[in-house]
Amino acid sequence: MIILLLLATSYAVFTLALWLTWLRMPASEQSALPATGPRLSVVVPVRNEAPNIGLLLNDLSHQTYRNFEVIVADDASTDNTRSVVEQYTQMASYPICLLPLADEQTASPKKRAITQSIAQATGDLILTTDGDCRVGPNWLASYAAQYQHTGAKMLFGPVTFTTERTIFDSLQIVEFSSLIGSGACTLAWGRPTMCNGANLCYVKKVFTAVGGFAGVDHLASGDDEFLMHKIANQYPGGVHFLKSQAAIVQTGPHQSWRAFYQQRKRWASKWRAYGTVWPTLLAMLVFAWNLTPVLAAGGWLLGFLNGKAALVVIGLKVVPEFLFLRQVLVFLQKKTSVVFIPLTQVIYPFYVLFFGLAAQKKGYLWKGRKLS
Repeated sequence: MIILLLLATSYAVFTLALWLTWLRMPASEQSALPATGPRLSVVVPVRNEAPNIGLLLNDLSHQTYRNFEVIVADDASTDNTRSVVEQYTQMASYPICLLPLADEQTASPKKRAITQSIAQATGDLILTTDGDCRVGPNWLASYAAQYQHTGAKMLFGPVTFTTERTIFDSLQIVEFSSLIGSGACTLAWGRPTMCNGANLCYVKKVFTAVGGFAGVDHLASGDDEFLMHKIANQYPGGVHFLKSQAAIVQTGPHQSWRAFYQQRKRWASKWRAYGTVWPTLLAMLVFAWNLTPVLAAGGWLLGFLNGKAALVVIGLKVVPEFLFLRQVLVFLQKKTSVVFIPLTQVIYPFYVLFFGLAAQKKGYLWKGRKLS
């Protein structure tokens, strides 16, 4: 009982600290965003994104910031992704380069795509996103403004999902908001943990200075977080979170449990490869914290724990968590998903435990390929 209370209390303190940090974190909304400035190279690694890539390219045509190029690295798509990009290139109002990649065996196809794109990029800054993402008209301008204001070596922004049509959509939105908020707040503490390659920006020369993905190129995942850790280690204080609604990137939620499982297993598999103690320790604490309410509820049902004690343990988790998640969802303009926070809180402990164990088994399917 004492151990459960200690774990629950430590989680409550941690989550309240996240909440307060998020509230105090200044928004980066600029009254006048620049129309030009440093050259930006938008790198989009794609594989079989024919239904989506045209929408992203159209979003980029409406950017208020004009000094940019787009490099679409097509990783041997088996659909007509390449032809969609080629057709759009003929009418685009900005430079588009289609970079075809050979269908060859590699440990990390996405890192290969990004590295080869950067090698021919002409921009001072590299922005990465995914072929199934959507961006607002001030996406590029918000990054250019923040870079000019801070001189950051790396910036990362918020990511959420496009639709809230089903309960499954909303559960994914709530779960993902916890990752975005936690990554931003731990960075504010000087302890970078998470970011997302769907909304990531870094100085091209810095990518070269840290050796790119060297040292982690044998891992299929982590083109975002491992690079962030390398840059943070070499340039202390050089990584910033862009808390701007203009910088929000949206992507489609998974429509099947199988696709969701494969992605989350891929993400969970990264924790063993972290080169610093803090992200590994946090991953282990998150696992323990989510085990706590399960043990409390189980102890109550089996008669090992009285009801009041179990409710205290569970309450120490759900109340601070609700406050934090609600605030992040409001910022992400996903207020309608707030009502699904309690349901997510019921499911999430079992979800964390399941994927924490599933990650111990190597290998997963991604984009029609078996990766490890």
